[in-house]
Amino acid sequence: MANIPSQEKRIHRAERERLENRRRTSQVKTWFRRLESAVGEGDGATADQEHRSLVSRIDRAVKSGALHRNNGARKKARAARIRSRLS
Repeated sequence: MANIPSQEKRIHRAERERLENRRRTSQVKTWFRRLESAVGEGDGATADQEHRSLVSRIDRAVKSGALHRNNGARKKARAARIRSRLS
């Protein structure tokens, strides 16, 4: 453990930020599963809603820095491909 007070604070802050990033990336994965299940059931209205929500979650994760912007763009493109399977 650190002896310097500012370093100890930094360690605690890094842990909080790590957990926040994990929460955001986990939400993205959860909403991907929700989109895939809606498409699998063939429910167009629900799939549209889930797709909008997923894109919103991805954008929030990119904005906060939990995901790199290219990673976010790739995930949105993948979500659009999954959504288009229903059509």
